[in-house]
Amino acid sequence: MMDFALTQAQKEIQAKARAFAQRELAPGVLERDRTEVFPMELLKKLGDEGLIGLQFDKKYGGKGIDYLSFILVVEELCKVDSAFGIAYAISSTFTTGIDTFGNDAQKMHCMPRLFSGDAIGCFALTEPDAGSDAGSAKTTAIRQGDEYIVNGTKHFITNGAIADYCMLIANTDPSKGSKGLSAFLVDLKTTPGVTIAHVENKCGINTAKVTELVFQDVHLPADRLIGEEGKGFRYALTALNAGRLGVAAQGLGLAQAAFDITRDYMMNRKQFGKPICANQYPAFKMADLEVEIEMARLLLYKGVWLQQNGEDFSIAASKAKLACTNLAMHVTTECVQNMGGAGYMREQHVERMFRDAKITQIYEGTNEIQRLIISGNIFR
Repeated sequence: MMDFALTQAQKEIQAKARAFAQRELAPGVLERDRTEVFPMELLKKLGDEGLIGLQFDKKYGGKGIDYLSFILVVEELCKVDSAFGIAYAISSTFTTGIDTFGNDAQKMHCMPRLFSGDAIGCFALTEPDAGSDAGSAKTTAIRQGDEYIVNGTKHFITNGAIADYCMLIANTDPSKGSKGLSAFLVDLKTTPGVTIAHVENKCGINTAKVTELVFQDVHLPADRLIGEEGKGFRYALTALNAGRLGVAAQGLGLAQAAFDITRDYMMNRKQFGKPICANQYPAFKMADLEVEIEMARLLLYKGVWLQQNGEDFSIAASKAKLACTNLAMHVTTECVQNMGGAGYMREQHVERMFRDAKITQIYEGTNEIQRLIISGNIFR
C-alpha cells in the first residue's frame, strides 16, 4: 500500500522544528551570514527541544524515532538558515558512522553529548588531493604498540573549527590504497597535535565552519579504531549515503523557502496596475517550479523510506541528492529573477539562499559523482 501522509508524530516534529526555526534562527540569520559566527547556543536550544538524535537509540540519548523525522527537521531548519541546518546534518553523518560501526564504549563516549546539544561532530574524509577520488586519501595512521600515530591534512571539513568529535578516515596500510583506509574516533578539542590550519572563506553557508585540519604526530589509543582496519572506505561510503539524504533535504528546504518568499512577493508587488503574479509568464514559471519541488520531495522521501526499512538506499540517495540540489540551484536562480532587483538584495533572503544553494551540488559527493553512481547502476 502506498501512503504519502506523514504520521501524527512526524507532523508534530515538523511543526516543532518549524517553530524553532522561526523563533530562534530567523531573527539573527542575516547578521550571522554577515559575521560568519556559528551559534552554538542555538544548537544547545535545539537539543533542549529534543530535536537532535531523533533517529538514534534511546540507550545513547537519542529519541528512537525514525529517519524521516530527522529529514523533516533538516528541511525546516534549512528553510530559514541552511548553514545551521547543514551543520546539524553533518553532525548526524558523523553519528551515523559511529552508530553503525562503532562499539558501545565509543557510542557512549560521544552520542549523549551530541544529542543534548552540548557537542557537535564532523566527518573528515576529503583531502587537498583526494576530493571526488576520496579513496586516494594519504593521511596515515600507523600502528605502534597500543596506539596509532596519525599524520596528514584534511580539507573542506564542515564543522571542523567547532567540532568536539571527528570520524577520521586515515590509511593504516598505505600499500593497499583505498583498501588500507580505516576509521577513527577523534576528540578534536583535546587531542594534542590536531590543529585548525584555516577557516575557509566561502561563497555561501557562511555560518558553517568549513576548515582544514592538520594532524601532526597525533597519538590515538588503539581503542579509537572504529570497526576493523581496512574497512574505513566502506564505512565512509555508508555514512555518506545517509549524509546525501541530509544534503538533499537541505536543497529541498532552500528551494521551498525561496519559492514561498517569491510567491508572497509576486502577490503583493504591483507593476502596470496589477500584481506580478497576474502575468502569465512569471506565473507559469512558478507553476513549473512547484511541480519540480513536489517531484524532488517524493524522490527524497522514497530514499528515506528505503533507508528506514532496511533496504539498499544507496542509489536512491544519489538520485535524491542529485535532484534536490539541482532543484535548489534552479529554484533560487529563478526566484531571484522573478523578484527582480529586490531578489538581489540581502534583506529578502533569496539572495542568501541562492549563494547557499550552490554548495549543495558539490559536497557529499559532487553531482557528477552522483551521475557516475546512477549510470553505473543502470549499465551494470
